[in-house]
Amino acid sequence: MEVNRLDFYIGLSLAVSSSVFIGASFILKKKGLLRLAGKGSMRAGQGGYAYLKEWLWWAGLISMGAGEAANFAAYAFAPATLVTPLGALSVLVSAVLSSYFLNERLNVHGKIGCLLCVLGSTVMVIHAPQEEEVASLSAMAEKLMDPGFIVFAVCVVGSSLVLIFAVAPRFGQKNVLVYILICSVIGSLSVSCVKGLGIGIKELFAGTAVLKEPLFWSLVICLVICVSLQINYLNKALDIFNTSIVTPIYYVFFTTSVMACSAILFKEWLSMTTDGIVGTISGFLTIILGIFLLHAFKDITFSVDSLPLYLRKGPQGFPWGQQPYVALPSHDMQADDEMKLPREGGSKGGWVTHQRAP
Repeated sequence: MEVNRLDFYIGLSLAVSSSVFIGASFILKKKGLLRLAGKGSMRAGQGGYAYLKEWLWWAGLISMGAGEAANFAAYAFAPATLVTPLGALSVLVSAVLSSYFLNERLNVHGKIGCLLCVLGSTVMVIHAPQEEEVASLSAMAEKLMDPGFIVFAVCVVGSSLVLIFAVAPRFGQKNVLVYILICSVIGSLSVSCVKGLGIGIKELFAGTAVLKEPLFWSLVICLVICVSLQINYLNKALDIFNTSIVTPIYYVFFTTSVMACSAILFKEWLSMTTDGIVGTISGFLTIILGIFLLHAFKDITFSVDSLPLYLRKGPQGFPWGQQPYVALPSHDMQADDEMKLPREGGSKGGWVTHQRAP
């Protein structure tokens, strides 16, 4: 369906503000976790919960709550495939703030990666598919009972349990992808719950008695469980790994999960044109490339000294190592020089003049 222009701008504004709050929350929570580590408290990555006594961590949680609330409202006004890609702005906000408050420097590759994330998200927004109209909780219930979505939900729950109980204890502190995968796959279900609750709240304001609906409270319980797990494992990832790495990688996997869930639940892609599909995939691949630059080259110190010789400035200030222009000797000048050669066996400084051959 065509999204109302007013709803579109409301959803867009809420999504942008959500990215700002969420990007700042990463910095506040990381700052609190670093303070606890300096005090010798058990770290979150080791199973400790001392961060619950740190006010900076709570400030980060409040900021994230404000961002998630704005995100929650954005899903009620705009399609998920419009709101979710705008989360790339939180990558940019987090990267900029971490360079000021956490002394986490991004090299040139990282800055280009952030730019590619933003550009890719912009392309995805331009080509975002339109979701099917779901105007009531009863229509949402029909969507949730679709066999395709049930299979997807079972796969998400099963893979999450495997990651939590089998993979995370062994590889969670060594590989950044473990905790982020847990947050991402669970996050796809939380977005579905948010979308359903947003529809329910709009019905509530319209005078419908949605509080008596079992589906409404089921979505609330599911959302609380999903968000609690996301917060727990995101804390572990932030405590162990660099913020400028956790944030963009989490964005990529979270966006992928949400796009897959939204496509299965609302069947948005069935009504898309070829141009829209190509544009959406191209935008997402651009984001993947940006994330690769952020992650693969994070430990490389890239400076002017790393540039090839022909890209540097020469010692006299000539660009690209060029020297001042010097005229090449002509054939006649070389012939004149050859006429004066050192005299063999002669006195020091003696010179003999040779006749030029005819």
